[in-house]
Amino acid sequence: MASKLRLLLADDHTLVRQGLRKLLEVQTAWEVVGEAGDGAEAVHRALELKPDIAILDIAMSRLNGIEATRQITRRMPQVRVLILSMYSDDAYVTQALQAGAKGYLLKDSADIDLTRAIAALARNGSFFSPAVAKVMLDDYVRQLAERGITDRYDSLTEREREVFQLIAEGRANKDVAAVLHLSPGTVETHRARIMEKLDVHSAAEIVLYAVRKGVVR
Repeated sequence: MASKLRLLLADDHTLVRQGLRKLLEVQTAWEVVGEAGDGAEAVHRALELKPDIAILDIAMSRLNGIEATRQITRRMPQVRVLILSMYSDDAYVTQALQAGAKGYLLKDSADIDLTRAIAALARNGSFFSPAVAKVMLDDYVRQLAERGITDRYDSLTEREREVFQLIAEGRANKDVAAVLHLSPGTVETHRARIMEKLDVHSAAEIVLYAVRKGVVR
């Protein structure tokens, strides 16, 4: 029998945690193994319980969700973090990604998108609320217009775009190589060229760029 997907919930509002738990417990293949009422407790519980996915509110007491994410992913990189937030601002999403989050879900759409988001992270993918992706795309287009430059994405070759999407979905080089029937070395070469062409410098920036372009969600 396959083991259940282990989830940790962290929000400083008890009623919110109870509501989220009810949404998640419908999924028989998932198990909420613990809860936390603030960011510091979320870090402690993550280290103690070793969940597959941690669902963290962005605005918690003692330690905010961004910093809790940073500490969890630094100490336990195998834990995938989904941020819950009331804010769709580009700045918040950027901070969450840089801290190591793999998904960003708006609370007002959690009843619709929560299970989809967790399923995506469970597949080693990423998920962003449609409203967040739209805000980021609109802001990105505006910035390009203000700077009078064209989108560098158009300079990628067909193969580079395939590699780019798989990387943005959270896949490691060896997984990209397996999907595209390439050697890991060739994938690394494509990755380096992609980062140079797009002027991005980390996996988080690749995901951010992909979200802005609507390549992943």
